Amino acid sequence: MQETKPFNISKRAVIMAYEKVKANKGTYGVDEQSIEDFEKKLNNNLYKIWNRMSSGSYFPKPVKAVALPKKNGGTRILGIPTVEDRIAQMVVKLYFEPQVEPMFYDDSYGYRPNKSAIQALEVTRKRCWRKDWVLEFDIKGLFDNIRHDILMEMVRKHTNEEWIILYIQRWLAAPFQMEDGTIIPRTSGTPQGGVISPVLANLFLHYVFDDFMVKKFKTIPWARYADDGVAHCVSLKQAEYLQRRLQERFEQYGLQLNLEKTMIVYCKDDDRKGNYPNITFDFLGYTFKPRGAKNKYGKYFTNFLPAIAEKAKKAIRKEVRGWKLQLKVDKDLWDIANMFNKRIVGWINYYTHFYKSEMYGVLRYINGCLVKWVRRKYKKRKHRRKAEYWLGSIALRDRNLFAHWKFGILPIAG
Repeated sequence: MQETKPFNISKRAVIMAYEKVKANKGTYGVDEQSIEDFEKKLNNNLYKIWNRMSSGSYFPKPVKAVALPKKNGGTRILGIPTVEDRIAQMVVKLYFEPQVEPMFYDDSYGYRPNKSAIQALEVTRKRCWRKDWVLEFDIKGLFDNIRHDILMEMVRKHTNEEWIILYIQRWLAAPFQMEDGTIIPRTSGTPQGGVISPVLANLFLHYVFDDFMVKKFKTIPWARYADDGVAHCVSLKQAEYLQRRLQERFEQYGLQLNLEKTMIVYCKDDDRKGNYPNITFDFLGYTFKPRGAKNKYGKYFTNFLPAIAEKAKKAIRKEVRGWKLQLKVDKDLWDIANMFNKRIVGWINYYTHFYKSEMYGVLRYINGCLVKWVRRKYKKRKHRRKAEYWLGSIALRDRNLFAHWKFGILPIAG
């Protein structure tokens, strides 16, 4: 006789969920089980997840809380579910995301299929040329403060599947386990780091912000990436009014505008007269501000443009220092390239979309660290000029070794 289960969940979905979780390469949760450990009894473990989810007896473990330093000081808590909880969340996501995704608006860019931060920056850049004012807003601790009761109402609107509702509720209620082992109950929020969290956060803000803007402020274009957003206004008065309305709107839903990070900005360029104290804002790792540009006739003028933010440059330099290249004298140059090139490729791909010359200093800094490594490794090349010459001649011969060499930022040869 075939076993009948209260919930009809496909075994294929569980296998697909596991494959996606594996591809995302997360770390282990409170049970310290890695993907590799999980795979030692793969079929058995996947069957267990399917069996428990199908019968309603699946309960998540506590979420491992990891404090990450923020760029501007303070910490944010990242919640890391166990491997099996991530697979279970992915199963729900596979069923639930297609229910809500078609309803989301084009200008919501964060954590969505075929959407990217670069698209949000591109559209924001164009709109800054068309409208004089920007309200740049940030939501205080979005992932910590989403109200469970309101979120569950929204979830129920979009699915009749009892098991999806049941498991989302259980994940929302799963406590945090701190690094010292203390268990902390959760009464609001959806942990940043959970597989299902981005879909839930987008659903919440779809109703709280996106839909509100589309219906109440038809003439104000906006772009949102998770909890970061911009809206383009025709006047200072309109921007101030919108900020007040958004403050009220967010408070109705248990959220707060982060007033320290929320600002009204004048998109100043050569055509825009008048002065206003704020003429610069940061969005998705880029700083928008008046910058020198050249038109097609070779004439210089001031335009309002994005380029990599100082904070982002600082964070990259800090990460590169953390590589401690000068201590890796047991490695050769090709090992070093294998270890770190992927990161450099990622930075170049993201931060050179707009006004790429702002990125050159950071890439030269990486060359400087490589030169230090050469000086420590080779006695004959202790002198900086000799180290630069040796590295530069390799760069000329093999530009593909490091991504920034291919990009044209070479160490000096000679």
